[in-house]
Amino acid sequence: MARPPSARAARLRLLRPRLGIRTLLFMLLLPGVVALLVIDSWNDYQTLSEITNDAYDSALLEPARVLESSIEFTSDGRLQVATPLYAQVMLESRAGLRKYYRIEEINPPLADGQPAPEAAGHTLLGMPDLPRPQPWPRSNGAPVFYDGVYRDDPVRLVGILRDLYYHGVHRQVLVLVGESTSKRIEAERAAQRQEFLRDARMLALVVLMVWWGVAWALRPLHRLRSDIRARSPDDQTPLDASGVPSEVAPLVEAVNHHIERHRRMLAEQTQFLDDASHQLRTPLAIMLTQAQYALRERDPDGMREGLRGIIGQLGRSRRLTEQLLQLAHASQGELTARKVLDINDLARDVVLQYLPLAHEKQQDLGWDGAAESHGDAVGHQIESESSLTAVAPVAGSEVELHEALSNLVHNAVNYAPSGARITVSVVVQDDRVEVRVADNGAGIEPALRARAFERFNRAGAEGGQGAASGSGLGLAIARAYARRNGGDILLQDGESNASGGVGLSAVLWIPLLRDNPLIQGLDSVKKAD
Repeated sequence: MARPPSARAARLRLLRPRLGIRTLLFMLLLPGVVALLVIDSWNDYQTLSEITNDAYDSALLEPARVLESSIEFTSDGRLQVATPLYAQVMLESRAGLRKYYRIEEINPPLADGQPAPEAAGHTLLGMPDLPRPQPWPRSNGAPVFYDGVYRDDPVRLVGILRDLYYHGVHRQVLVLVGESTSKRIEAERAAQRQEFLRDARMLALVVLMVWWGVAWALRPLHRLRSDIRARSPDDQTPLDASGVPSEVAPLVEAVNHHIERHRRMLAEQTQFLDDASHQLRTPLAIMLTQAQYALRERDPDGMREGLRGIIGQLGRSRRLTEQLLQLAHASQGELTARKVLDINDLARDVVLQYLPLAHEKQQDLGWDGAAESHGDAVGHQIESESSLTAVAPVAGSEVELHEALSNLVHNAVNYAPSGARITVSVVVQDDRVEVRVADNGAGIEPALRARAFERFNRAGAEGGQGAASGSGLGLAIARAYARRNGGDILLQDGESNASGGVGLSAVLWIPLLRDNPLIQGLDSVKKAD
């Protein structure tokens, strides 16, 4: 069976090697730096090549101008070339730089714009087979530079076309001067090597600076790692974020937040274990005493009385153990399955569950559901419609909310005196549902109500018949489950009692599921009332 894509992707991520900050920076910076250096080198090379060519072309143009000025008419109207000595020196070939030249008479003269003559004219001086310029130069003496090949030698040439006049005679000459390009190519290659060496030095400097900069920036992290490794396993003090870079400070703060949460969790677990051991030690000691008493008792009735005491203590211990397990489950971060449910029906089931216990204690356990409070028409609709038209729809865990309500009702039945009146009601507010468990017992002083949610705290338990059997975990469990489902539990004044005081009202509220079609009907009934 093939693995799902998510599992394969997770496995690939695990197998993928982790990249360090240096490697990531090099991967991000070096391609851009290399690209910039290549572009810069290419631009520099082009600029240097243009400068070099301009310099060589200027040097090439000088002997051409000298040859142009050395052409003159003879007395009979013919052309001749009187080359000065310095021009001959300029036109001498040297090693690696061969010079070529030619002076050609164009007959008949061409006007500007006419195509170049196919046949070569009369050569007055120089090599007759030098390549002609393309395009053809103008007769105003403007030079034309071009590249060609002469006798398998790449050459750079300059051509000048000149009109000459003498006593009404019009002559036209073409002056060509060229040289081999080996010196130019050598100069360009030398410039390329210099550019490459410069860019290599620049790239090496960038790599060293990035390497050193990252190493210097990571020194606080290395110190932080050393401090963490040097810590003892039970050291839960926060990390020092003062010396780390500002970009890493949020990470250190997040780690400190996690350390603080872990420290609180360990403290709560330690306190929980201490309290649990203390609470379990007492019933175990009582049962041991009762067992020893039963062993010494020779009267069968006395032995049965001791055994009944042990059974009762076992029941209370079992209740305490179950509550400890429930509290441990409620304190976990994992959430159970959530679904849409009617908390009105859930609260009614809890009331029915505790009716026998309330009757046994001669208490009046009453029920005032949300459906009954809005008339028979609404109640009839609830009974006939599906769960989508629930009276008090909420989204939560049915098991957890049932346990929270059970603890509230159990506390009321357990701590209220005999003959007390206990009322469980469901009220639909604008944005939440409230389940109220109110009694007319002794109640809890307002200053002590916040402490009533602490573990093993039995504030106000002295007024009920079940005060001795309570563990002080019911409210803590109920609040933990309520908060896991997006709600909470509040303690308020209950019903008036015979002594002139007020009992206690425990209110569990849960956010109302507003997308229920019956909620608008309930709102209209409220407005009509």
